[in-house]
Amino acid sequence: MAAIGASIHLVGGVSPFFQRRTTTSYGGITKRGRILAVSSEPIGRGTGFGENEKLDKKINLKTVTEKAEVKPNIYANPEELPEFEEGKKWLKDYLEECKEMIRSDGGPPRWFSPLECSSSTSPDCPLLLFLPELVKLVERTIRSENYRSPNRPIYIVAESLGACLAFSVAAQNRDIDLVLVSSNPATSFSKSQLQPLIPLLEIMPDQFPLNLPYMLSLPTGNPLRMLMDNVVKRGPLPQIIGELSQDLAKRSSYLPVLADILPKETLRWKLDLLKSGSAHANSCLHAVKAQMLILCSGRDQLLPSQEESKRLQKALPDCEIRKFEESGHFLFLEDNIDLATIIKGATFYRRGKRFDCGSDYMPPTPREFKKLHESFSWILTATSPVMLSTLEDGKVVRGLAGIPSEGPVLLVGYHTLLGIEVVPLIAQFMMERDILVRGISHPVMFVRVKDGKPPDVEISDYDILRVMGAVPVSAANFYKLMSSKSHALLYPGGLREALHRKGEEYKLFWPDKSEFVRMAARFGAKIVPFGAVGADDFAEIILDYNDLMKIPWSREEIEQLTSRSVKLRVDASGEVANQQMHMPWMIPKFPGRFYYRFGKPILTEGMKEELKDKKRCDELYLQIKSEVDGCIDFLKHRREEDPYRNIAARVLYQASHPHSTSPFNIPSFDL
Repeated sequence: MAAIGASIHLVGGVSPFFQRRTTTSYGGITKRGRILAVSSEPIGRGTGFGENEKLDKKINLKTVTEKAEVKPNIYANPEELPEFEEGKKWLKDYLEECKEMIRSDGGPPRWFSPLECSSSTSPDCPLLLFLPELVKLVERTIRSENYRSPNRPIYIVAESLGACLAFSVAAQNRDIDLVLVSSNPATSFSKSQLQPLIPLLEIMPDQFPLNLPYMLSLPTGNPLRMLMDNVVKRGPLPQIIGELSQDLAKRSSYLPVLADILPKETLRWKLDLLKSGSAHANSCLHAVKAQMLILCSGRDQLLPSQEESKRLQKALPDCEIRKFEESGHFLFLEDNIDLATIIKGATFYRRGKRFDCGSDYMPPTPREFKKLHESFSWILTATSPVMLSTLEDGKVVRGLAGIPSEGPVLLVGYHTLLGIEVVPLIAQFMMERDILVRGISHPVMFVRVKDGKPPDVEISDYDILRVMGAVPVSAANFYKLMSSKSHALLYPGGLREALHRKGEEYKLFWPDKSEFVRMAARFGAKIVPFGAVGADDFAEIILDYNDLMKIPWSREEIEQLTSRSVKLRVDASGEVANQQMHMPWMIPKFPGRFYYRFGKPILTEGMKEELKDKKRCDELYLQIKSEVDGCIDFLKHRREEDPYRNIAARVLYQASHPHSTSPFNIPSFDL
């Protein structure tokens, strides 16, 4: 049951960027209705994301020029974006199709796809297979596909027993580039509450009724929450109650179908498979070298999945974890789970041997942006950002009209406390200008340290930024962003500014070397200096790095965390070289407001040869730094004139102006 449902969901979620075979696939069911091999064949990029079609053509998002046809910005109003992509299938669709699928045709197990497929697929897209069981069948398919396309990875998505199969296949095919995505793997079967059921089922009479509703609640976590997820955002309360009642009635009508799928004999057979599959997978775990992403549920009542995921992470050489605290065992049956977003957020999608931040990056779909916007909307509400930009004639205007549409564009600015200014900046660029700003970030967001810290979370803030295009800082990645004409975001002060000490608010800690100027000029990038202020209106540092290093246990923790992290600017001198990983102690303040000012773009086109001269390059570097300082000083003084700097004043304004629902629409000081 779970295998079919999972296939239906993840095909709908992953279809934009996995390849589909040209042959037609069918489903195979063995005698007595037992499902031996039910899997999704990879689907090519189709029309499911039609309204975001322009994103598929380029890595970076750019607004059109005045001469081009103007297209509407689909990101302008995230609240109005559809909750789910068109054509998505649900659990109820699976249950309907099961009425036909459980009938035996006496044939062998076969691959099949439960969704309509598109043939418009790039040949370099990787293959994705969803696994139920049968090692030999899967191994033959993998070797055949690897022979056809040896330079692309093969994705294996599996849950529970299928994950045991995936481990076994990976252990026997170490020469093939495999990426395993395993949901609640059953390698912990010996520690679960399922194992005692095997002898019990042996002695149980055939006529003994199984408590099917209770059994269904075990794998799916909280069934009522699943139903509410389907309808809670669809309309007013009477409509929600009506739709919820219909869903409850509809799911109840499928219980006879589920009873046919899960007779006692099939359940006993499945448990025996779990026992043997788990034992075999654990015996060959040492040989697994594939890249691994483990998804574990917090409400898995069948297996101790969270504890098992930690064990596997320690045992496997390249393993990441994502936790879903409110989900049950069969994660892919839950409608709010989007496997595509999870894979992208964990930086697991690639088309070659390694992830390429240019060619492998897939911009967020409208649904993904809507979901991400909902997750950080509280930041936008609390900060009510004021965005100012500078036109070519030097005039400062509200909004982002002064930002160049065509890339490459390099935004260079000041990193406020904890870097919280990044979220409103990226969100507003998407909503106002349909421009995706790709942040150049500290490697700690991408590289797991030896003991698994920083802690893995459900969909972490790091995952959100990665879905929005963040890349680890390096010369190679900077080159790729500039060569692909992206809008990139760079903080020369980096971690030192974001984790500044007491009394260092709005002080720049830039390196002596002009690190980015020559690269920007090489591609004729437009450099936009900017300043951001407001973090000091939200929190006050009470214990900074200097204070924490005086506390023995805190000093030891900082030194350990810093030693495990990726080192940057090891050859630099001065304060910018102090890249200690720590978290300052802070107390919250009554929220103020964020302010941004983007300076006049500095054009570097035609300056490639000129900037080979170190003196001229340093002069431009210092000019950019001076512009950032000027933007900060401007905002620090002008915010004093803002009558809505205090959150209480903004709440009163919105209460008296119901049409001004967006936090970006609240007025501020006069220009």
